[in-house]
Amino acid sequence: MLRGVLLIAFAAVLWSTTSIVAKFLFASSDLGGLTLGLLRLMVALPFFWLLMRREQHRLARQQRLHPTDGPAPLTRLRQIPLKALIPLAGLGIFQAVYQGSYLVAVDLTGASIATLISLCLPPVFVALLAAPILGEKPGAITLVALFVAIAGTVMLVLSDMKTAGTLRLAGILMSLLAAAVYTGFNLTSRYNSARTPVFTTAFLCFFTAALVLLPAVYFSGGFADVQNLQWQHWLMVIYIGVVPTCIGYLCFFDGMQTTPATLASIVVILEPLFVALLAWLILGEELGTIGLAGALILTVAVVVASRYGNPPRPAS
Repeated sequence: MLRGVLLIAFAAVLWSTTSIVAKFLFASSDLGGLTLGLLRLMVALPFFWLLMRREQHRLARQQRLHPTDGPAPLTRLRQIPLKALIPLAGLGIFQAVYQGSYLVAVDLTGASIATLISLCLPPVFVALLAAPILGEKPGAITLVALFVAIAGTVMLVLSDMKTAGTLRLAGILMSLLAAAVYTGFNLTSRYNSARTPVFTTAFLCFFTAALVLLPAVYFSGGFADVQNLQWQHWLMVIYIGVVPTCIGYLCFFDGMQTTPATLASIVVILEPLFVALLAWLILGEELGTIGLAGALILTVAVVVASRYGNPPRPAS
């Protein structure tokens, strides 16, 4: 299990570099968040396609060697029924909106603030919303964790106001949008009835997200900014598409095979904390006393909600 935990922690470290590199990219070019989100997906898609093909060949070989009476694994895209594609398409739409809103939030506000709000609030929201959706009453610990998380978020906003000298409302709102969309992504993934293999799901999700972002970037004039990118900008784009996206998810999925889901959800919380540390060391962003206290409170709320929230009590 230790290997799995270390792999997930390493994935969190890789993911944390996304907003840092994106901030440098936004500062040195005219590239927008939506365009970067699309480019990131386009760079990652060939790698996920290769991973999907390798996964399908492995499952097909296992099915030949060890046939079972149960349902055969889906080793071809055409085997996925139409009704099973609906939740996968939903995941792709959520991913597209999240990619765009999160990167826009990073551009409009600090990397640490955007990441803490975008990634720390969803686990608490999921712990609360999964209860009525799954037919369970939210436990008292879940409700307390929700209010504590909101308090921590408010403290982060106050800290950002003090640091920036003004309320960067657009960036905060985009961070909240990213958090809401990511919550929908997590809830939808629980209802993914396709039973598709991991990398097949990932490929379909990212492919759909790219299709959704493509017209948005086109009609917003984002492709004009791509023509002005220099070689160092392309290196940063490729880095975001390959290292945190492909290698990060590969480490995460590998680690999940031997790590309990609850423990994995807690380890993933390291990502926004790593972002805050890197933003302070590299970008010179400071959360201040109020912001540090808010980050600590928000993190504790997420850990509590992930570890102890939502005891299975049937709703009346």
